[in-house]
Amino acid sequence: MWFFQPSRRWDWLQVEVSSQCPAACIYCPTALFRKEGSNLLMSMETYHRLLPAFSRTRMVFLQGWGEPFLNPHLFEMVLQAKSAGCQVGMTTNGMLLDADKLAGLVQSGVDMVAFSLAGCGETNDAVRKGTRLVQVLEAIRQLNRIKENERTARPVIHIAYMLLRSGLDEIEQLPSLLAGLGISQVVVSTLDLAPIPALNREALTPSSQDEYAGIRARLDRLVTSGKQSGLEIRCQTVAFPFGDDASVPAEPDMAAFLPVHRPACTENVEWAAFISAGGDVSPCVYKNLPVTSPSGITEQMGRSYQPLIFGNIREQSLEDIWKSKAYRTFRRSHHSGHLEAPCQGCLKTMVTS
Repeated sequence: MWFFQPSRRWDWLQVEVSSQCPAACIYCPTALFRKEGSNLLMSMETYHRLLPAFSRTRMVFLQGWGEPFLNPHLFEMVLQAKSAGCQVGMTTNGMLLDADKLAGLVQSGVDMVAFSLAGCGETNDAVRKGTRLVQVLEAIRQLNRIKENERTARPVIHIAYMLLRSGLDEIEQLPSLLAGLGISQVVVSTLDLAPIPALNREALTPSSQDEYAGIRARLDRLVTSGKQSGLEIRCQTVAFPFGDDASVPAEPDMAAFLPVHRPACTENVEWAAFISAGGDVSPCVYKNLPVTSPSGITEQMGRSYQPLIFGNIREQSLEDIWKSKAYRTFRRSHHSGHLEAPCQGCLKTMVTS
């Protein structure tokens, strides 16, 4: 677990080094909006604009909506962030990890690498089209062998697991699938953003307290089973956020629902920021989808979508953008719990662990 250092301004900066991805996961905006996509690789010129901020950043996470290993400058980016005193992490689908890239993960000093999964068998390959579970697991084994040969514990290995409603029945197979692979932590998340209406059925948004209790009980069993297998598993689920008399429509407009607790965003927007491959600064990835024309995807999403961008690092420093009146007002709204329109009803403010 990473700890906040008071001398730093940012807990982390999420830097999208690529908004391109060769995979076609059924729930990912990069795949679903490929025709409208920005399809960018962050340039070193843009990346260098962030270097002054790194000295005040605890961790740099080199990943956004795309596959980071598509960027040919990735390990140079790692080394520059490490030179600034940052911890460095990234998430990958694992498909591009040949022997050289796996060795580079160790030699460049990456602190954490997460591998994405969304199933414990054939389901993963069907949902995460263009990826193969067996190849991901073999990449993890190879990485562990390199770490052992280099006598280092870094990078620690995480699993970022996307739990869809259709995958509930197999989730409890996860500990046996990952046992003995040297996994430091597994984070199980649910679908917080359904980019197209057809995916609403895959979101584990509970329609009642009873349904929430049932989902939570299943995930609690998963956590216990993981401990027995030597795995730390953290599960994030959407809480039932409604009053006792509330009902949930068939296709809910989440912005209309009011949480019964003070909203706390899991994206840590008061102490973190997202920088897109093109240099745009947003509070999180969900407010900056990888598209060139946001208005063009509204019809496909089945609801209005507007990005939330406070500036671009090619025109202003990150520090100046962070201190702008608009960004400060936004952060104050999260601190007070009185969220502004772009974040009202966002499932990221309704997550429990």
